[in-house]
Amino acid sequence: VQLQASGGGLVQTGGSLRLACAASGRTFTNYAVGWVRQAPGKEREFVAAINWNGMTSNYADAVKGRFTISRDNSKNTVYLQMNSLKPDDTAVYSCGASPKGPTPNLIWYSFWGPGTQVTVSS
Repeated sequence: VQLQASGGGLVQTGGSLRLACAASGRTFTNYAVGWVRQAPGKEREFVAAINWNGMTSNYADAVKGRFTISRDNSKNTVYLQMNSLKPDDTAVYSCGASPKGPTPNLIWYSFWGPGTQVTVSS
């Protein structure tokens, strides 16, 4: 499966963005999809993940209550709605696919696509 993230941009503190992860290739519903982010000088970190049918999701503590992950299998797309954005959310956001469910363990993800830059100004 090939994944492509989009929807990043520049937003002020408190603003919102919606990221999209579009999939092509192998059967999309065979995989959970997760979002990760990497800020300059920092390690890649788990953000959120959703299982194959959208019924189960998992979030990092840093984004709980502010970010919402969803998927539309008819469009082969997973979304990340990001609200109440903070400067600490500034990073490159990427999506990956996991056959092991919406785990926060990044070792289970592959098929990472190019990321999209999110910049939150203070």
